[in-house]
Amino acid sequence: TCLTAAAVGPATGWLAFKPFRSLLMAGSRLSEIRMHWVRWLLTTGWLLIIGSLFFDPFTARFTSPEHPWSPLRLPGTCVEVQGRCLVEAPYPLGTTIFWGAVVPAGIFILLVFGHELWRRICPLSFLSQIPRALGWQRQTQKRNPKSGEIRRQLARVPPDSWLAKHYPALQFSWLYVGLCGRILFFNADRLVLAGWLLFTIAAAVAVGWLYGGKAWCQYFCPMAPVQSIYSTPAGLLGSRAHMSGTPITQSMCRTLDGGGEEQSACVACQKPCIDIDAERMYWQRLQSPAFSFERYGYVGLVVGYFLYYYLYAGNWDYYFSGAWVRQSDQLAQLLSPGLFLFGQPIPLPRLVAVPLVLGLFTWLGWLGGRAIEAWLRRRARSQGSEPDKILIRHRVFLAATFLVFNIFFLFAGRPLLLLTPAWVQYLFDMALVATSSLWLVRNWHRSPALYSRENLAERFRRQLAKLGLNLGQVLEGRSLGDLNPDELYVLARVLPEFGNDQRHEAYKGVVRDALAEGYVNVASSLEVLRRMRQELGISDDEHRFLLEELGVEDPSLLDPDQRRSLEDQVRLSGYRRSLERVLRLQQQLAGAGSTETGQMLSLIHI
Repeated sequence: TCLTAAAVGPATGWLAFKPFRSLLMAGSRLSEIRMHWVRWLLTTGWLLIIGSLFFDPFTARFTSPEHPWSPLRLPGTCVEVQGRCLVEAPYPLGTTIFWGAVVPAGIFILLVFGHELWRRICPLSFLSQIPRALGWQRQTQKRNPKSGEIRRQLARVPPDSWLAKHYPALQFSWLYVGLCGRILFFNADRLVLAGWLLFTIAAAVAVGWLYGGKAWCQYFCPMAPVQSIYSTPAGLLGSRAHMSGTPITQSMCRTLDGGGEEQSACVACQKPCIDIDAERMYWQRLQSPAFSFERYGYVGLVVGYFLYYYLYAGNWDYYFSGAWVRQSDQLAQLLSPGLFLFGQPIPLPRLVAVPLVLGLFTWLGWLGGRAIEAWLRRRARSQGSEPDKILIRHRVFLAATFLVFNIFFLFAGRPLLLLTPAWVQYLFDMALVATSSLWLVRNWHRSPALYSRENLAERFRRQLAKLGLNLGQVLEGRSLGDLNPDELYVLARVLPEFGNDQRHEAYKGVVRDALAEGYVNVASSLEVLRRMRQELGISDDEHRFLLEELGVEDPSLLDPDQRRSLEDQVRLSGYRRSLERVLRLQQQLAGAGSTETGQMLSLIHI
């Protein structure tokens, strides 16, 4: 009763209800066995589409003008391109399905369910793991400088390599080349599109052999910037990894052991890793120039891509009729005039005009985003306050994503949607605007401070659970997992059983976990945990005393030369669990009296 009366935490709205919280965890909680079958199903469908690009004698009949009922039949009306009617013939539906349904579905999944569902079902990510499944991944040898022992391990991208430093530029460049290639080469040419997709699959498999983990997704995939833009800081129904309370979060690499139990397969191939905690990656990369170029440049790239169809044909009918996806002579147009302005063709080859237009709009998008940020900072100063650069950039990012999502769906899939009744189009548009608006509202008030507060509260929640306190009467049927951070700290203040000893023990556990995961170090822990100490009534001197205790228990926690990270902690935790299972199996085979194996298990646990 005291807790419910004193709690003053922020309202969480519809997200507070358990059914919605279950949806929030759907992407990461679905079992690996079930997701494996989903990946096989989607990958098979994708490969069938690629196969249809080579041979499809069946679907062209549905586009014939003489077909009695097909909504896809050619209407026989004139579609003007640079003042001339485009000559059209019946065509197979492979490219129409891929560009009109598959690609828009992927963007929608990213915004609604987040990267955690997409990366677990992505066919390309699945295919990149073929070398791992077959045990063919490249390994490197590493010598221990102290013992001289040579150890073999999966190859990873070196953190000081060119690729590790410049992968955002590489991924965005590949995305840019891909969109230029769509317009120039493989929007309608089925064989070129099939070749491009097969080349991408081969590249993903090759990277899967070269490097461990999800190196393809992290360092090479051209969809990675798109995933980051639409799914961070969180998808509409995406989970928040820092509050999940589970060792395997979001789209972490995972596998099954001999008993069918899921375990982490993380090799810490990137730090920070979006697959472990997308929001953590978002806040750490927020102020980097590459991250801002990725966001703002993508808005300009999308606008330039769709606008080019008008600049090329001189009208919007060319795009909305879907004629661009059935233009059989696409390659023959590479040297034809690439622009049609004021009723006149511009003698600039299409091969040159496309990259120029898309590059120009990408640059303008980047300049526009930076200009809006600068204007908001000047506005804050003119009102007498110091601008919060992080919050300003975060909200401009959100507004840019909201804008580009709705612009994308104003065009993407529209040639197919225009074949449906008007009421279907209206409902579709309303659903998209409502979905993107809810996404905007959910993320608008996020901040690094709120993320940190929730992160520490989740660690404190775990420490309370370890104490085994009797909370049934106080919580009135609720559990610790139902409490928001403010309610959790109120509980710590009003609970009679939670005395000074328990408070210090719980806080000590939080500090230990934060140091072990690299969330704080000795120097930053005093400031980062300040608000938590205020909530619990713990002084700065007591904090320093607890650090000394932790240094005695585990000196490596306070070692400034030992760099720790959440990714390394996850990797080591997965290795520890695997070793425990092997030793337990050995103990079972050798008999319960094997004291040596039991001692090894105790050491691993410590």
